[in-house]
Amino acid sequence: MASEHQMPASKQQQAGSKIAIFEQENFQGRCHELSGACPNLKEARCHTRIAPRMDLLWVGYEQASCKGEQFVFEKGEYPRWDSWTNSRRSDSITSLRPIKVVRAPRQPLPTRQTKDSQEHKIVLYENPSFTGKKIEIIDDDVPSFHAHGYQEKVSSVRVQSGTWVGYQYPGYRGYQYLFEKGDYKDSSDFGAQHPQIQSVRRIRDMQWHQRGAYHPTN
Repeated sequence: MASEHQMPASKQQQAGSKIAIFEQENFQGRCHELSGACPNLKEARCHTRIAPRMDLLWVGYEQASCKGEQFVFEKGEYPRWDSWTNSRRSDSITSLRPIKVVRAPRQPLPTRQTKDSQEHKIVLYENPSFTGKKIEIIDDDVPSFHAHGYQEKVSSVRVQSGTWVGYQYPGYRGYQYLFEKGDYKDSSDFGAQHPQIQSVRRIRDMQWHQRGAYHPTN
């Protein structure tokens, strides 16, 4: 499958969101390409221990029907399960769906030479229903809430613009939580068993992760 580096800019703008999943590690074995949500890879006759390659943005789930632990896939190649997660809880993906990236009206798709196509703003609250202490983040990645003086739990989240990934621990480690534009009144709304988020970063739609999952040194 052609990568962003191989595809002309005009072709990139026409390309849809696709993900190719492989039967074995390092892109070996049978390949199955998806262009839309798949609530159960087993029913689609796809293997759950996979090595994904994709054009745009996807989120995978540990369980069917987009439930359980989340794994965010940005543009790139992921040869092994530990390139898309460091939680060490599961190496299986059972369902997948594309991530919708909202762009400003009349704004062209970004290229590798342009900046990200959208602004990013997220507000995280200590208590459910957007109450208690809060931390507001605008157009920035925050590897440690503690370093910003926020020691509290995160029980509700309001995403005003952009798409984000929250992490259980500092340094973008632990369970991942995808935050698309909208309100999350309780931690269960974003799939967390416990109201604990200690780092957060933006999903930038022009970013290519050649080595797989997000690396803070990139």
